[in-house]
Amino acid sequence: MNHSDRATPAKALGLCSGGLDSILSALVLVRQGIDVTWVAFETPFFSAKEARNAAKQNNIPLIVKDITDDYMEMLKAPKAGFGKNMNPCMDCHALMFAKAGDMMKDMGFDFLFSGEVMGQRPKSQTKNALRYVQKNSGFRDRILRPLSAKLLEETVMEKEGLVDRERLHDISGRSRKEQIRLADEFGVTHYPSPAGGCLLTDAVFSRRLKDLLDSQESYQKKELYLLKMGRHFRLDRRFKAIVGRSQADNKQIMSHYDPQRDVLIKHAALPGPDMLIIGPGFMQQAPEERIETAAMICAAYSKSDTPDRSRVRIRHPEGESVLDVQRVETDQFSPFMV
Repeated sequence: MNHSDRATPAKALGLCSGGLDSILSALVLVRQGIDVTWVAFETPFFSAKEARNAAKQNNIPLIVKDITDDYMEMLKAPKAGFGKNMNPCMDCHALMFAKAGDMMKDMGFDFLFSGEVMGQRPKSQTKNALRYVQKNSGFRDRILRPLSAKLLEETVMEKEGLVDRERLHDISGRSRKEQIRLADEFGVTHYPSPAGGCLLTDAVFSRRLKDLLDSQESYQKKELYLLKMGRHFRLDRRFKAIVGRSQADNKQIMSHYDPQRDVLIKHAALPGPDMLIIGPGFMQQAPEERIETAAMICAAYSKSDTPDRSRVRIRHPEGESVLDVQRVETDQFSPFMV
């Protein structure tokens, strides 16, 4: 069937990061008269902020979905392994296409697409990697990459005439020249830099996430968000302390504080960092020396009213107490730092 013979336009659902490649892949299809919608997936490791901006600027409908639970299940053992840090790029893409594919079936879309460019990334965007994603998504025959389509096997959508292959592209490699040329052609002037927005590619964040998964049998979702805030100290396998670096950091950390479950530690009288220990039971289950260690860490990063001692206030679900602790240098606690 030829695309022009349809009573209604073909409908495509595209994965959107908000970057230039996502934008161009959609506009290439829009120019063919295809009805395009985007979906952006969110987890504590990446947000839909740029996708929302791109949707607004390019007048393309956007659906945003949180996939944290399924993502964490995949992250335990990604079939294709990790990149340099905790980034499971190939299985991440496969999961996103699987989720989008379910939406495609439920919402009546004809096919899926993305802005992936063959050869742009050495691990996740080789021809074999793109095939892996197609196969493991469960929607192998319904995925189109408009920017590199002419370098890939012809898809069912092209064979059926839903998409004109001749009006697709053959972009490959890391150069951005052709994308910038296309952006000028489409009049696209606002888009983020190509630097990745996934926290799982960051070494420090990945180290903290690995510590969380290796140390704790369970965790709250907010603990994943807290991984990008403050200084982190592993007190034991059950408990970890997060210490604010600045007033702004304190504010972010405190936005996750639950007085009915968590422990808050700070200097009893002077300004200083907020220290948060997530989850119930710290005051009952941790030995006294561990509670004192937590108080001393907080004191080490606080101003002091005396050279050698600090009074630290501990607020917990059962009440409040003040400890007078020895003040030591922060490097004494480097073995605890994550």
